[in-house]
Amino acid sequence: MPRKKVTDISGNGGLKRKRASGKKKEREFSSDDEFEEYEQENTKKPGKQATKPGLQPVTVSDDVKEKIKLELPKAKGQMLIFGATNWDLIGRKEVPKQQAAYRNLGQNLWGPHRYGCLNDVQVSSVVSGPCAAHSLIITTEGKLWSWGRNDKGQLGHGDTKRLDAPKLVEGLGDEVIVAAACGRNHTLALTENGAVYSFGENKLGQLGQGTQTDAVLSPAMVMYNGQPLVKVACGAEFSMVVDCKGNLYSFGCPEYGQLGHNSDGKFIARAQRIEFDCELIPRRVAIFIEKTKDGQVLPVPNVVARDVACGANHTLVLDSQKRVFSWGFGGYGRLGHTEQKDEMVPRLVKLFDFPGRGATQIYCGYQCSFAVSEMGGLFFWGVTNTSRESTMYPKAVQDLCGWKIRSLACGQGVKPRWWLLGGDCF
Repeated sequence: MPRKKVTDISGNGGLKRKRASGKKKEREFSSDDEFEEYEQENTKKPGKQATKPGLQPVTVSDDVKEKIKLELPKAKGQMLIFGATNWDLIGRKEVPKQQAAYRNLGQNLWGPHRYGCLNDVQVSSVVSGPCAAHSLIITTEGKLWSWGRNDKGQLGHGDTKRLDAPKLVEGLGDEVIVAAACGRNHTLALTENGAVYSFGENKLGQLGQGTQTDAVLSPAMVMYNGQPLVKVACGAEFSMVVDCKGNLYSFGCPEYGQLGHNSDGKFIARAQRIEFDCELIPRRVAIFIEKTKDGQVLPVPNVVARDVACGANHTLVLDSQKRVFSWGFGGYGRLGHTEQKDEMVPRLVKLFDFPGRGATQIYCGYQCSFAVSEMGGLFFWGVTNTSRESTMYPKAVQDLCGWKIRSLACGQGVKPRWWLLGGDCF
């Protein structure tokens, strides 16, 4: 009997369901242990390997494929760390039974500390994510190091042992890594030649390797043979990549439309159980829209993606015309459209579609979004864990008025953990 797919063809492509002012049961979990309980109860449990028949990866012939060599960030220095380091407890109310031995390991570092193993290592960039409890560093030589929680192999060392200090990911061999991204339990690593490796949890296809398996413990190539990739980003259980031509691709869990394919992927399985039709390999995001005041939906042509950022269940894209698009879960205003509807395809954020008002950088927290304007001002929308007040559209951060923002990063608490402002770090 063919499965019944749950779709919607309304104007915004959103699934029609009841909402309660952003307080719907969104399964956007307050802690990772709540997510793991839900995952065990509501996701498919594939065997050693589950695949979709007829998967065709993006392929471009060698004679038209661009040859590129991406550069590492020019910054270099020593890495300092402070804060909580009990990786298995971060984001959880209690350490799972299988990690009970680590319950009391780790400590709160109240001031900056160095790792002894990095004394002779020049660090180019540090990577984590708003959903992640693991971290990465990329050295000036293009080597990837990882440490933190590892119950799904997201550190890439061929095992599931947590690490309290950075360790070189040897499975990448001689590859030069220029960028990386962290999901809840998975990792992407981008090489200088535009290839992407992935490792960690893969129950929902978030590794893009054409299969659904519990975990991939060592780096393996994403199933993609198109134009070289130049950007990578991870949400909780999904991933995004951008190629050198500005095409955007997504894979993983489509639950709230965060993949941008005009569907949340739901279908009715056996015993009236809802499951998700996950994307197991990169699939191009083909439709970008804007919505007029009277609700008319118009296509936006000539979108060339330049950057991408992911929250837990939403996505932002910055294009070559400095426009910002957002889609996915709409609760608490994190999409910036003045309403809390989920968006199934990329929708233009109006504020940045005016001369002189374009954006130059985008960032996502767990439930919020940030953009830096052409003038260097910082804009915020969504919700913070401290106030719980929703900001439904982009607003300037008045406390930083007059500062030119160079970079920022966000954690699960959605307040930026640090800002780099004109050379000063806060």
